[in-house]
Amino acid sequence: MEIFDCIAAVARPIHDFGDEFMSDEATAAVGLRAGFPPGRGFYCRGRFGVLGEASVSVVQAVQGFLGPNLVTAGWLAGRSVMPAGEAAACYAQAVRKWGRANIPADVDVENFNRLAQQLIDAADADALPLFAGWRAQPCPADDLVGAAMQRIHVLREHRGACHLSAVRLCGLSARAAMVINLGVEQATHYGWQEPHPAVATLIPRWRRAEQLTDELQAPLYAALADRPRTEFAQLVNALTDSLAP
Repeated sequence: MEIFDCIAAVARPIHDFGDEFMSDEATAAVGLRAGFPPGRGFYCRGRFGVLGEASVSVVQAVQGFLGPNLVTAGWLAGRSVMPAGEAAACYAQAVRKWGRANIPADVDVENFNRLAQQLIDAADADALPLFAGWRAQPCPADDLVGAAMQRIHVLREHRGACHLSAVRLCGLSARAAMVINLGVEQATHYGWQEPHPAVATLIPRWRRAEQLTDELQAPLYAALADRPRTEFAQLVNALTDSLAP
């Protein structure tokens, strides 16, 4: 499988499987049991906790795609619950727990982990701090299914960070990219207050940003030869098969 064919095959399943985890009530329940208040505290403090005790403005700059008020409220709400590093570790536990509950039992997770780790190890993390933070998060060797989900999450963070860079390079704001991609209603759901409908003249820029994101990811997928890329794409599709249509 060619590099860009592999990227096209795995990008959406990896993104959507991660979205399912993040929006699942079971994930929120882990945060509630850990002492986080209802809302976005566990999500923000856990996902972005790999950045350390950063200020809200730094967290916002690194993640980009969520509205600033959402990030501010979530990050500050979680600060009193536990330190950033502990919150990230708790979130990683939630990632693995969700994977154990949702990854099909017949997937060859051992082989997936081997190939996914090759990609993760080969990635250049320059200008991708959120990805770098999650790559550094310990991944247990005795929980193959949970580890597979954590590696899905790490790969998702890689593409997300690449996409933020691509969006800005193409002259788009993160807010505009969210509206073009998801529409006004969903952009509002992700914390953008009163976003305007997409301007038609900006849509080609967003399409170029999507293409540039693939190009930024290409060196990562070059770490695998043609046949392992095909195998990896098949494993990603099998692993995410529980996604609702």
